[in-house]
Amino acid sequence: MTSQAQQGGARVDRLLFRFMLLSVATAVVTIALKVGAAVITGSVGFLSDAMESGVNLVAAVVALFALRVAARPSDASHHFGHGKAEYLSALVEGAMIFVAATAIVWTSIQRLLAPEPVLQPGIGLALSTVASLVNLAVGVMLQRVGRAHRSVTLIADGKHLLTDVWTSVGVIVGIALVALTGWQPLDPIVAMAVGVNILWTGYRLLRGSVSGLLSATLPEHERDQIDAVLERYRTEDDVAFAPLRTVESGRQRFVFVVLTVPPDWTVRAAHDMTERLEADIDDILPGTETFIHVEPQSASSG
Repeated sequence: MTSQAQQGGARVDRLLFRFMLLSVATAVVTIALKVGAAVITGSVGFLSDAMESGVNLVAAVVALFALRVAARPSDASHHFGHGKAEYLSALVEGAMIFVAATAIVWTSIQRLLAPEPVLQPGIGLALSTVASLVNLAVGVMLQRVGRAHRSVTLIADGKHLLTDVWTSVGVIVGIALVALTGWQPLDPIVAMAVGVNILWTGYRLLRGSVSGLLSATLPEHERDQIDAVLERYRTEDDVAFAPLRTVESGRQRFVFVVLTVPPDWTVRAAHDMTERLEADIDDILPGTETFIHVEPQSASSG
């Protein structure tokens, strides 16, 4: 990898780290607001919302560590870098979501069996609304930056924050209905529904993380881009390629190509083609590490 590419990668790493610091700050602010709402109102719905924000904080701290590890260059023990550390972060975040959801459902069942009145709902609704707006703004930013720079960690954390927004919306609606109708069991019922929704989000995060840890291929649209480059070489240079193999490792991409050339080609000609092919793949998917194995046509046909 060139020095310029390394510098660009370092800039991206610093950018992602700053956004994760923003996520940590957001979690601290929203926890304060939601705990305040739970204490003032005595609502289990607000308490469940605050518990999820607590998970956000733990997950954001884990993500900070994961980004630090993922940014490390390859070394003697990790020849392909440390990119999969981001999947571990997403895995931890998914597990933490499961823990929070279980606690929320358990607390909701206890309160459903012994309902308690919700006090000063207006103040609680105001505090929760502010927290939701903060989570919404930061969650959208994390998703955009994560997709732009292919950061599994930022995308997972952004999804978590946006899930928190929907959680808060459900709680706000539930508490508002309690205030309007006076039916106290509605508070734990809403909290229980929130817990089930969070379980589904945690499942999706865990599924995606496990897939990444098992060396999943690049997304289909990226493979199609590479195939288009290979097809151009087939047409223009009378060469052939074995089926493409790719691996996604966090923000890293690895492409494995078997190139079959005419038997009368020199080593220099084959080498020059591999150089051009690597450059063309890097143009469409910057930062990709491409490994090319060259075979003569006679070997493949025999």
